[in-house]
Amino acid sequence: MSKIAFVFSGQGAQYPGMGASLAQASPAAKAVFDLCDSIRPGTSAQCFSGTKEELTVTSNTQPDMFAVEVAAAAALTEAGIQPAALAGFSVGEIGALAFSGALSVEDSFRLVCRRGELMQEASDVADTGMVAVVKLPPQRVEELAAQFDQVYPVNYNSPAQTVCAGLSASMGDFKAAVKAAGGRAIPLRVAGAFHSPFMAPASEGLAEELKGYTFQAPKYVLYSNVTGRPYEGPEGYADLLARQVISPVRWQTIVENMIADGFDTFIEVGPGNTLTGLIGKIDPSVKCCNVDSADSLRTTIEEVTNG
Repeated sequence: MSKIAFVFSGQGAQYPGMGASLAQASPAAKAVFDLCDSIRPGTSAQCFSGTKEELTVTSNTQPDMFAVEVAAAAALTEAGIQPAALAGFSVGEIGALAFSGALSVEDSFRLVCRRGELMQEASDVADTGMVAVVKLPPQRVEELAAQFDQVYPVNYNSPAQTVCAGLSASMGDFKAAVKAAGGRAIPLRVAGAFHSPFMAPASEGLAEELKGYTFQAPKYVLYSNVTGRPYEGPEGYADLLARQVISPVRWQTIVENMIADGFDTFIEVGPGNTLTGLIGKIDPSVKCCNVDSADSLRTTIEEVTNG
């Protein structure tokens, strides 16, 4: 029997119209959007009809991503598909946290709204950007980044993809160095140097915000971006979540550990299929599906239930 994990999408996968058909197809998904609207009016409208530019603003992106991710997960469980573990990529970890029950959906949504505001504020302080480096191993990317002023590896995505963040002034030369080394640097649709030291003010603000939240033991095993391993106890959640925004996302490590722990079916919940693609590159033998629309929901239900 398959051992299922839900993985929650990361920032950069957002797109206009996301979640609209899902809300129409699933009462459980619509209930999530309604809840988010009650806390942050206009969230569902922004997901369903917001422009690409609106959705790229971090203070919008993060709550909007959360809404679509948790709605997709709710639609799956409504259809009888239950995970045994969860993981989320960057902001997706907040969606996973909510779905796990470690924090209520309401509190998790308030938290992700504040996280988005803090990371937007930190992004506005310096001219920074992010690029995905492909065709080079992580160690080589680390060596190249170390040669430039304030360029950092921040997402360890797969054996052949590492994302770097840093000063825009350094990025041109860094991309040239990547090309000279036989790799390729692809600019990402994000508005800051996430998971780098540039996010220190956001981390500090988030640590203060988290003092007002109480965590419970999760209903499902929940893997941490910071450690690549499951969270060990509610008393450590706040520290890990605050550290997460200035720490590299250990996505490859998370997936490898989940597979070692027996997970063989991964369902990406939330916009796009970026994580589905990365997991396939980490281990092509596992089954990967994604849910972000009515069509993909139907397809995934059929694939999982029919084995």
